[in-house]
Order: sequence, then structure tokens, then C-alpha cells
Amino acid sequence: MSGDAGGAGAAAASGMAAPRPVIGLEIHCQMTSLKSKLFCPCRADYRGMGPNENVCPVCMGMPGTLPRLNAEAVRKGTMIAMALGCAIPERISFFRKNYFYPDLPKNFQITQLDMYGDTSIGGRGSILVDGGAVGIRRVQLEEDPGRMIYEGASARNHISLVDYNRAGTPLVEIVTEPDFEGPRQLRLFLQMLSDMVENLGVCNPALEGAMRADANVSLEGGNRVEIKNISSFHDLEKAVVFEIARQEAQHSRGLEVAQETRHWDAARKITIPSRLKEGEEEYRYLLEADIPWVRIDAETVESLKSRMPESVSEKRERFVSQYMIPPQVADVLSSDKLYSDLFDAARTDKNARELANIITTDLMGLVMAAATTEPAPDSDAAGGDAQKKRDDPASDVISVDGLRELADAVASGQMARNSAKQALHEMTKTGKSFSEVSSEMDLGLVSDESELLGVVRSVISEEPKAAEQASSNPNTINYLVGKVMQKTRGKADPQVTLELLKRCLLGD
Repeated sequence: MSGDAGGAGAAAASGMAAPRPVIGLEIHCQMTSLKSKLFCPCRADYRGMGPNENVCPVCMGMPGTLPRLNAEAVRKGTMIAMALGCAIPERISFFRKNYFYPDLPKNFQITQLDMYGDTSIGGRGSILVDGGAVGIRRVQLEEDPGRMIYEGASARNHISLVDYNRAGTPLVEIVTEPDFEGPRQLRLFLQMLSDMVENLGVCNPALEGAMRADANVSLEGGNRVEIKNISSFHDLEKAVVFEIARQEAQHSRGLEVAQETRHWDAARKITIPSRLKEGEEEYRYLLEADIPWVRIDAETVESLKSRMPESVSEKRERFVSQYMIPPQVADVLSSDKLYSDLFDAARTDKNARELANIITTDLMGLVMAAATTEPAPDSDAAGGDAQKKRDDPASDVISVDGLRELADAVASGQMARNSAKQALHEMTKTGKSFSEVSSEMDLGLVSDESELLGVVRSVISEEPKAAEQASSNPNTINYLVGKVMQKTRGKADPQVTLELLKRCLLGD
């Protein structure tokens, strides 16, 4: 046993607590909004294509081919770095990261490395997560490798297939400092980052494999373990919890934790050894001479700043201060670009609060329910986040005009909230307009006193105990209002109903 391990054993035997966990992340975010790959004209959107259809001599690394840098990828990467509070270098460079793996056609990956100072797309930055600052070590551009597909029911007939459609897809890698205080903060950071890149129009995190994260876990003073093959944010949290417990168990027994790469086994909910962790020197980084250094001047930075959309936090603040939307509703609405854009397109000063409630409590649920009834796509081993399965924008199931008319009807008192929910369901299911659905289903608000008085008297007759209690304690009268709403299928005007009940019970 080494001296370090012996020291750990002595510490464990003396009853000392295990060192604190040290946790960092490496996040790979595909630039799904781009039209072409990072260094060639092949499509960046490879999804839905047959195996090895989306390839060319450049992304396959054929002799004599030369890479040509996608300028829009540099712009989008710079915007991500700025949103994370990173320093933007005056110039950037690219390197060859040499290693052999079947899904890497060139036998090296073109990436970035701060070997000659800060030459990645983004330098050091920081972002506030759950009350704590998480440092960003660097943001770098690189190409995605291909995709390995494993088939065979047993080891005897096991085969490995390679699909190079993904090879060369533009990636932004975000490397954090080991500042996370626990697995929960990890998950919150990833959700925040997911919202951020979607809001910037760089990435659609709902797409399979669009965002992938590896975790680096160690106990303070110990060796670092990298966890790969994590298919969702939820699994990432579980993987880190398990790995911390595993390393603490090793520490308590006086054993040294090996520096290695481990994979997350989602079925067994454990991490399993994969390979010994390579050091930076083993990748034999070489400056990519075929790609010139790229200068990012102050004028370019200012131009990109002017193109950046309203941030998620700014959007949330606007929803709360300008439209008086409750903070918890604004949180949900501002964090999803598709729904917040739909809100801004359909809102008016008068319907904003009702519109926000309709979107967050009804429309989101309807879209999610529709998505869960569709067959799930085959999952990638690298995985996308399982928490975001929605691929189609909400505007595909309801028009902006229809949503505006629905919210206007509720805000103006022409339709009850429950009736609006029924109308929304029918509109999203059939594609009919608001006026068609409202007319066919007779969902208009009933406010005629003579029509409602009979229903009110019927409810008082059927609920004598509740009526007696309301007569002595007016605060309980809402129970009877609810009963009237039930009898009228939610069409009764709540205010008129309340006045009629008070008149019948209290003589007002």
C-alpha cells in the first residue's frame, strides 16, 4: 500500500470524516441551429438520415482534404461564452487531439487548447447557480465524433457498427471549475445552461444527443474519476451520488481511488470501470496548421452583443414587472424559449396574466401528453436529456391568433377558466379556430341572473348543511359557488353566481 493510501487508512481508523467531494463538469453542446458541419459543407442536422449518408472526403479525413472553418460557429460560440461571463480572447486557434477510436475517422479530433495563452473561444468566467458561483474554466469549439452502435444479444455475436453522419458536427464544450457543492446544484446548472443555449438560438436541447455531460468526481486531495455515458440530467445526478459514495467507501477502507474513466450503467444504477484516464500529454496535441488563427476584434464582439437576445433572467423580470405575472409562473414561462416566444406573440396588456396561466398550466400539459403518446425514438448511448422530449413547437398545435382570442375571452369575462381549458383541448386536438370551438361547444359564460337563479336555488336545496354554514359564516360560501360551476359545466359567471348566493342566503 502506498504512503498516501496508508495515510487515508489511518485517517479512517481514527474516525476522521472523508474529505469533501470535488465535482466538475464537461458539457458538450451541439450547435443544432447551424446549417453545416464545423469544417465541411455537410449538413449539421444528421438526424433522420440513413447510416453514413451525411459524409464527404473532408469529414472522413481523406488524404489531401483541408478543413474550412464555419464562421457562424465562431460567432455562436462567442455568444455562448459571453452569456457565461467569459473573457473573449483577441484571437483563437485550433489543435489536433490525437487518439484512436473507431468513430474518429481522422484518428484525431480538431479542438481547442489554451497552450499559447487564452486561445479558446471563451476564457475564464462565472455564473451564479442556486446561490453559489460556479466558475467556467473555458469554452471551446470542436467537432463531434461519429456514433458507435452496438448489436448482438451476447458476447459471442456482439458486433460494433459505426455511423459517421455525426462526425464533424459543430460542438461547444463547456468546462467548469470543480465548484459544485452537490449533485442538486449540478442539475440546476445543466437546466440553466439548457435554457440559455436554447434562448440564444444555438441549440435545441430537446433533440436526441444535442446536450451531453460528463462529470469529474474526486475526494479532496484524491485522484479524479471521469464519468461518461450519462443519458440525462437526472441520471447525471444519480451517477455523481453513487460515485461519491463509492469513493468514500474506498477512502474508509484505506484504498486509493484510481484515476480512470468510468461509465454509468443506468440499468444497475452504478458506475463501472472503462479505461485508465489519459493525461493531456498522451493526446500529443499539435497546432492545426491547416486552420489559420482567427482574430476576434472589439468591433466583432460589440456586434455580437447587439445580436444577443434578451436573457432568461431579463425575460423573467419583464414578465413579473411589466405584466404582473406571479414569479413562479414567470419562472416556468421564461425558461422555455418556444413558449415564451408564443406568449410574446399572443399577449396584450389586458390578457397577459391569463395567457401566461393558460400556457403554463394547460397548453404545456397538452403538448407533453401528446408527445408521450408518440413512439419514443431510439436512444443514443451519448444521449440527450430525457427530461425534454418535446420536439415540436407549441405553435404547431395552436395558432397565435387562436391563443390570443382564447386568453382575451377569459380576461374580458366572456368565458370561464374551466370552459377555456375545454376549448383549448378541442382546438389543439382538431385544429379548429377559437370561434368554431366556442360556438360548437356552447362555452360562452352564463351571466344572465334569471338563468342562473334556478341553478343557485337547486344547489342550496341539495346542500342544506353547506347553505346553513354559509349563512352564519360567509367565508365558506365558495363551496356553493363551486357546486354551481359544476352544474353549469364551468360556464356560470363566478361573480354573478356569488352575488345570487349572497342574496338568497344572506338577504344582501
